[in-house]
Amino acid sequence: MADDRRLTLARPDLADIALEGRVAAERYDAPKARQVAVPTAALRKAPAPDAEQESQLLFGERFAVLDMKDGFAWGQAARDGYVGWVAEAELGPLGESATHQVAVLRTYAFDAPDIKSRPAGLYSLGALVSVEAREGRFAKGAGTGWFIEAHLAPIGLPAAVDPAKVALGFLGAPYQWGGRESLGLDCSGLVQQALAATGKAVPRDTDMQFGFFAPIDEADRRRGDLVFWKGHVAILLDRDTIVHANAHHMAVAIEPLDEAIARIDAAGVGQPTGWRRP
Repeated sequence: MADDRRLTLARPDLADIALEGRVAAERYDAPKARQVAVPTAALRKAPAPDAEQESQLLFGERFAVLDMKDGFAWGQAARDGYVGWVAEAELGPLGESATHQVAVLRTYAFDAPDIKSRPAGLYSLGALVSVEAREGRFAKGAGTGWFIEAHLAPIGLPAAVDPAKVALGFLGAPYQWGGRESLGLDCSGLVQQALAATGKAVPRDTDMQFGFFAPIDEADRRRGDLVFWKGHVAILLDRDTIVHANAHHMAVAIEPLDEAIARIDAAGVGQPTGWRRP
């Protein structure tokens, strides 16, 4: 997908210097590393607050910035390579490397190591934290606040082992196009987040995921496998049940597989396009 504009930091007028000789552009430059300084930042298709959200970045994730326009930074996400525009105000300077990640669906960071203190922010599963101090059951994250340390997992230590169980934790979360946060996400965002919690880095969009994972026969399907349709993906809870973020329920929902297949086919999308095993 080297020429996929979603994954290639290049435009006709400007491109990453690393792409010189591979991609045609008027000018090449080296991107500058920044990182997300808010709990969740929208990655948009254009430099405008009402532009389509194509994905989201979570706190601490790194973003290589190549251009600025109208208060937005154009660059590429380090976690999955996605290219887009992020509000400049939601980015900060590159800080210390993350030591931990949020290992629960969502958790507060507090102003002080005291549950009665003011919540300073709400952070989603997978947010990256650099722990700089500890006190009792609390760990202080740089630029965030005091977390319950049990809600964090060291980088390199997966927060979970069963992606289907992780996905069930999002049950009832509203459907949000381009979302990855615990408060709302889309079908491929759910898959990406569930697998990331088990230590697997996977692409962002359904077509990317379809091409990334190994195909399996429908008859061999089991818990944790993925079923794809055109523009949609779901996680199998067992051979006959799925969990997915979808625009029919407008939420993360559990659904019998045969009912989902019939409903989606009746809507004109067609039958499943394939089965994959992460």
